[in-house]
Amino acid sequence: MSRRVPILAPGEPSPGQTEEAYAFVELDDPALRGSAILAEECALAIAYNGISHAVMMVSPSAIEDFVIGFSLSSAVVASVEEIFDVRVTRSGDTLNAEVQIANRAFWALKQQRRQLAGTSGCGLCGVAALEQALPQLRILPPSPLPPAAHLRDLRTRIAGVQSLARHSGALHAALFVDASGEIVLCREDIGRHNALDKLIGALRQQGRSARQGFVVITSRCSLELIHKAVRGEFATLVSLSAPTSLSVRWAREHGLNLIHLPHQSAPRVYSPAC
Repeated sequence: MSRRVPILAPGEPSPGQTEEAYAFVELDDPALRGSAILAEECALAIAYNGISHAVMMVSPSAIEDFVIGFSLSSAVVASVEEIFDVRVTRSGDTLNAEVQIANRAFWALKQQRRQLAGTSGCGLCGVAALEQALPQLRILPPSPLPPAAHLRDLRTRIAGVQSLARHSGALHAALFVDASGEIVLCREDIGRHNALDKLIGALRQQGRSARQGFVVITSRCSLELIHKAVRGEFATLVSLSAPTSLSVRWAREHGLNLIHLPHQSAPRVYSPAC
């Protein structure tokens, strides 16, 4: 039985996180001084069953959500039930996440690490990298597009719930809009992939269906985000920035609805193909 770790509210800082204003002077006139709250950044180390796996830079909010979402979207585990425990500790600017996962998932992870290590120096390491960049993903079942009314004034509504970005800027967001068109979850991070991982983790912990609504990302829509959206089992991904051509092709091939919401124009549906 997986342990249900505490869920932080949208924008709520992790324990120990404080907001600090940084002084500045204007370039043209050093006599003009001010201060600004800047986005916080920490190094997070993730270990599975005692074995170090990854170190990345993250915003120190909703870390448990991020660890669970990262584990799912990176295919370390196949389901949240394979995550038994998540323990996060902080020391200064570093965070450590000790994750206990099922033996089957851990064995598969060790096999993957062994295969990657075995290719070093033999001229084949690029093959493994390509397999990770263009992985085999399952095709999602067809799902209807969200009503156009649910995207109306979405940019304004997003700005209203991005609490961390209001104070510091420099933060991406991933949000979930439910079947009634309401924003029910918002996760922010300096990394766009991290924000989506946090959202996936929060949805799993709250027992919400990723298909009963849609996900919104405030960053550009790259192929990696398509991978995470498909693994997160979302029906629809809405991006505030235009997607890449490869992202559109993969979204169409894997049954993910993909919509771009421009600043001034009407929403543009790229997947399914018109």
